[in-house]
Amino acid sequence: MGSRKRSARQKQVEAFKAQLASDLDEIYARARAEHSAADERRENAYRAKSCESKNRYATRWDAQEAIASCAAHGRGGLTYYRCDFCGGWHLTSHPR
Repeated sequence: MGSRKRSARQKQVEAFKAQLASDLDEIYARARAEHSAADERRENAYRAKSCESKNRYATRWDAQEAIASCAAHGRGGLTYYRCDFCGGWHLTSHPR
C-alpha cells in the first residue's frame, strides 16, 4: 500500500502524469507517421493513375491529333489535360 503522506502522493501523481504524457507523445508520433505514410501512398497511387499509366504527349497539338485519330476510329468523348506531374499532355474521357 502506498504512503498516506500528501507529498508522497503528490510525487506519485506527478510521476504518473509524466509517464502518461510520454506515452501519449509516443502514440501521437506514431499516428503522425502513419498519416504521412498514407498520404505518400495516396499521392503515389494518384500519380500512377493520372500520369504514369497514360500516354504522354509533348504538346497540346499532339494530344489534339491523338483525339482526332481516336475519333476517326470510333472512340469519341475524349479530351486532354496538362499533367501536374510530368508537364506533358494526357487524354481522358472525364470532362473537366
